[in-house]
Amino acid sequence: MSRSNTLEQILSVLKTSTIAEEPSNDDRSKFWVTYKKVSDEYDTDFLKREHGNVNIILTFAGLLTAGISTFIGGMQPDSGDTTNALLVQLIQVTVNGPSAIHDINNLSATAPYSSSIVWAQTLAYIALVLSILAVFGAVVGKQ
Repeated sequence: MSRSNTLEQILSVLKTSTIAEEPSNDDRSKFWVTYKKVSDEYDTDFLKREHGNVNIILTFAGLLTAGISTFIGGMQPDSGDTTNALLVQLIQVTVNGPSAIHDINNLSATAPYSSSIVWAQTLAYIALVLSILAVFGAVVGKQ
C-alpha cells in the first residue's frame, strides 16, 4: 500500500468519524481536533497510571529509608562507655581532690574499628543517601 493510499484511508476515517467535537469542512482542522482529543485522553490515562506508580515508589522508598536508618543507628558505638569513664574521673576528683586528675586523652570518642565495620557503615550510609534521593525524586515527580 502506498503512502497516498494510507493518507486517503486516514482522511476517510476522519471524515466519517464522530470523535471530532467541532464540525468543520476543513480536513486539517478535523484532524487536529481529533488529535487533540485522543492525545488528551492518552495523557490523562498516562498520568493516572504513573501517579499510582509514584505512590508505590514513595511508599517503598520511605520504608527502606526507615529500615536503613534503624540499621545505622544500631551500628553506632555506645556513647555511654565514654560518659561513664568521664563520670568516674569526676567522682575521683571530687573524692580525692585535684591531685587525682588522670590523663583523659585515652577517653577519645574515636575507637579503632575493623575494616569490615567501616565498609558496612559506608555502604549503609550510601544506601541511605540513595534511598533519600529516591524519595525526593518521587516527591518531585508527583508534583
